[in-house]
Amino acid sequence: MRGSLAAVTANGAAFLLPLPHTKQLHARLLVSSVPDDLHLRLRLLLLRSYAARGDLGSARRLLDDRRHKASPLLYNALIRAHARRLDLRAALALFACMRRSATAPDAHTFACVLRACVDCSRPDAARAAHAIVVCSAMSSHPVVGSALVSAYAKLGPLADVRRVFDGLPEPDLVLWNSMMSAYGYRGMWYDGLDLFSAMRRAGEQPDGYSMVSLVSSFWNHEALAFGHAVHGVCIKGGYDAGHHVRSALVSMYFRCGCMDSGHTLFDNLLDADLVTWSSLITGLLRIGMYGDSFDLFQRMCHSGRRPDNILLASLLSACASTVNINHSKEIHCFAVRLGAHLDIKVSSSLIDAYAKCGFPDLAYGVFFQMPSKNLVMYNTVISNLGSHGFAVKAIEILDEMISDNLRPDSATFSALLAACCHAGLLDEGWKLFSRMRDEFNILVKIEHYVYIVRLLATFGQLRAAYDLIQTMPVQPDSGVWGALLWGCCVHRDSSLGRIVAERLSELCPDKASYRVMLSNLYASQEMWWDVEDVRADLTNDDTHKNTAISWVGGQGNDYRTSIV
Repeated sequence: MRGSLAAVTANGAAFLLPLPHTKQLHARLLVSSVPDDLHLRLRLLLLRSYAARGDLGSARRLLDDRRHKASPLLYNALIRAHARRLDLRAALALFACMRRSATAPDAHTFACVLRACVDCSRPDAARAAHAIVVCSAMSSHPVVGSALVSAYAKLGPLADVRRVFDGLPEPDLVLWNSMMSAYGYRGMWYDGLDLFSAMRRAGEQPDGYSMVSLVSSFWNHEALAFGHAVHGVCIKGGYDAGHHVRSALVSMYFRCGCMDSGHTLFDNLLDADLVTWSSLITGLLRIGMYGDSFDLFQRMCHSGRRPDNILLASLLSACASTVNINHSKEIHCFAVRLGAHLDIKVSSSLIDAYAKCGFPDLAYGVFFQMPSKNLVMYNTVISNLGSHGFAVKAIEILDEMISDNLRPDSATFSALLAACCHAGLLDEGWKLFSRMRDEFNILVKIEHYVYIVRLLATFGQLRAAYDLIQTMPVQPDSGVWGALLWGCCVHRDSSLGRIVAERLSELCPDKASYRVMLSNLYASQEMWWDVEDVRADLTNDDTHKNTAISWVGGQGNDYRTSIV
């Protein structure tokens, strides 16, 4: 029996088990006596299999089995599983439970937590995790240091990234590469070159990943000359032998607008791998050449290369930008044949593409068929349903989310309140606004107030909207006051409109659109003296409307006509 279980762990390292087989193996493990090291490997395999199939409850029960000592490997695997579902609250709760237990977090635990903070776009949580890292004396660990640099590169100001990097005693090559990737992520090619020179002066020899990090920082035509120079360094040092370096160079040339060099480099590759194909296709997508990118995707498929989920998601995002339903359906069918339609990134992009193409029913069908849904998918489908006027259905999705043990966040209620605004559901909007504060303890942001003020203004409850603004715990911005001014114009309340316009003039003295709205409001009330005063102010400020233009094509020529 031990031999068969050991064989399962050896084979299971390469793949995950189906859910029925996972449960069978779990039952067998409960009645078997195996060595501790083999038992740990089996529990890790079972936990990953449960998590991959969406059965996080069984995965947690494996972790909480008190008959055997928990391992950081098990905690890390479950934290990663929650992070993949973008359930940061559950991931952080598990991390806190781990810290309270006898199992101390290791370097990979902190890396998992920081990656979850990045995936969920939570800089506040990343800073809190950084504080725990400092208290745990793990800042100098290469894995943790690299994770911190990567997290701050995507979430925080670049000064924070450099401060973390400069605080590391002896950064290794991985950390140098991570810091260069941070500059590459922001397109700061000059700083990337300066850091590359500093790395060479420090005696660190670059590798292929160093060149990829450096090349990734070249994003415009101004940096093309330096891109050519780095390409020369890659050839001289032999770094271009790696597919990842060549694909980065192809992508760089397309980003910088040097299409000929990009195509030449790509065509000279004897056996372009998936990374290189993907770099060329995504490079075309970034510069808006959607038709060429779809044609190249077909070439890649005919060559026998199988696209990965990231490339399919990128193409679907392009379908959403071009509002091309035919391409969306073709890629959907292709993803179904590959089994990639169940991937969260692909399905989320597919939902967004169908909705932006004007087919919310198809988008909801994709969502409904997903066996395991995360918070981003729920927020996406709620937003899409709301934008097409299906506010009641969007509110029903909220209840499904809660029953799926997912906690709504600020973005969820932004989408819901926008849906109520779009459909004119005042009572439902107020209930959601109250639930957000009282039931889920979500901090009300400016955007939520904009929606609820707009909703009140739609139904003429202008004084109630004004009183709500007065009680806001944060300073109302032009969006909030602008929503109320719009309501004053619709319902012709000139007295309140004058007060709101004064507030807006204090916040945005250089913006004339609010004074134009106030002038129109006075004109609707035949308050001509006030109209003249407002228009005189606009004239004194030398404010004028831009002349509209149109282009009418004919016989191969463009005729520009001014519309006064």
